[in-house]
Amino acid sequence: MTVTNKRIIFKEYPKGLPIPGQTTTFDASQTIDLDNVPLNGGILVKLLVLSLEPYIMARMQPFMPNMYQIGDMIECFGIGVVLRSEKPAFQVGDHLHGSYPFQEYSVLRQTESFTKIHNEYNLPWSAFVGIAGLPGKTAYFGWKEHSRAKKGEVAFVTSGAGAVGSFVIQLAKRDGMKVIASAGSDDKVEFLKELGADVAFNYKTTKTSEILTKEGPINVYWDNVGGETLEAALNAAAKHARFIECGMISAYDGSSKPIPNLISIIIKEISINGFIVSTLSPKYLETFEREVPALVASKELMYREDVTRGLENVEVAFGNLMKGALTGKGVVIMADK
Repeated sequence: MTVTNKRIIFKEYPKGLPIPGQTTTFDASQTIDLDNVPLNGGILVKLLVLSLEPYIMARMQPFMPNMYQIGDMIECFGIGVVLRSEKPAFQVGDHLHGSYPFQEYSVLRQTESFTKIHNEYNLPWSAFVGIAGLPGKTAYFGWKEHSRAKKGEVAFVTSGAGAVGSFVIQLAKRDGMKVIASAGSDDKVEFLKELGADVAFNYKTTKTSEILTKEGPINVYWDNVGGETLEAALNAAAKHARFIECGMISAYDGSSKPIPNLISIIIKEISINGFIVSTLSPKYLETFEREVPALVASKELMYREDVTRGLENVEVAFGNLMKGALTGKGVVIMADK
């Protein structure tokens, strides 16, 4: 059976935020014969769910490692189902998590980084690109490794309504901390309160520095944004504060400003901790896989998704992600099964 194989192509390096049709383009000109396309020892996978991640924007910058080349397909993490296989390790019907090109069907020959999902609790497949997937691992691994949380301490979480930040808020509350959390709209602030944040504010209408001065000092800072917010957190940090540097979305478009108060790191003896999920995976993955899906299934952990349907709508959805217009995990549903 021959079908259209829609895809998203990288067209040019952006100056600022990506522009649909200019930075990337939707292409429906390709077809694929699902019954006869050569696998050459690989597998044929149908994409079910795609993750929208800020790091896609980072890879659109010509100065970044592993950058996209003009004409490449955009790629990110997703969930696919195996339609045909010439690899003994993968059977028809297996659901695989890995980094997929943004197209409906793919023949994959290098599959070392793809893992089978054992959906013991019958969670939606989209959960495995969110709270039970890479964003969840990012929050869990980084928090467990670097927070050194103590009951009664104060944590400040940026981008609290996003997939990572929303989980971090819940981890901090489970550790008995007072949580300050920021987001970019009043609707998102309400979501922060639902998650358990003690102090939730809209950073676009309220000065972060004023909130931190009033509610701090802060012992743990989870940084998703960098920039002026990092500057405010340094000013409000307690002695021996722990800063967990997860992302700096404010600089992903290639623009950044100097942080004038870095001397605070020395004066306050602040620990600045960057981390990579793959580095921490051997230490925390088993516990994560045992605990987190069960907590999601029992609704002890909350999550929210901002769902887009169809590859043709990805460009607009990704632009909304980078503008901060999504609440929860940005996911693209390609097919239900």
